[in-house]
Amino acid sequence: MEDLKSAARNAKRRLKSDFWQKCKDDVDSGAIAARQKGLNESKVKSTIYGKVKSSIKGEKPDEFYLRVKELLDTYGEVSDAIGRLTDREYYEKLSYEERQRYTLKLSEKYLAALEKYRREKEMNI
Repeated sequence: MEDLKSAARNAKRRLKSDFWQKCKDDVDSGAIAARQKGLNESKVKSTIYGKVKSSIKGEKPDEFYLRVKELLDTYGEVSDAIGRLTDREYYEKLSYEERQRYTLKLSEKYLAALEKYRREKEMNI
């Protein structure tokens, strides 16, 4: 019951602070910018809607993605990105098979983060 009350309080606070008007303005300005740059408006709107949903849910930003973004902003796409993102202290404690699994999972996460980064850069969001 407390979660429902908290959600209602947050919704009321968003209504009072013109949250939705700001969101609409962001979507409209994003669509205009996409149109001027020749990008797909619906993709830009979808990205903005996703950010609004995550802010409403109170989701924390993905720490791994922030590390990847910092790496890409600083050095660009480097050949040893997986090595730079590896937690050395944890990695040294693993067996050979666990190291292989860890590297594969890290690679998958890196590729997903790289795609997200490229989409954001393409749309300048």
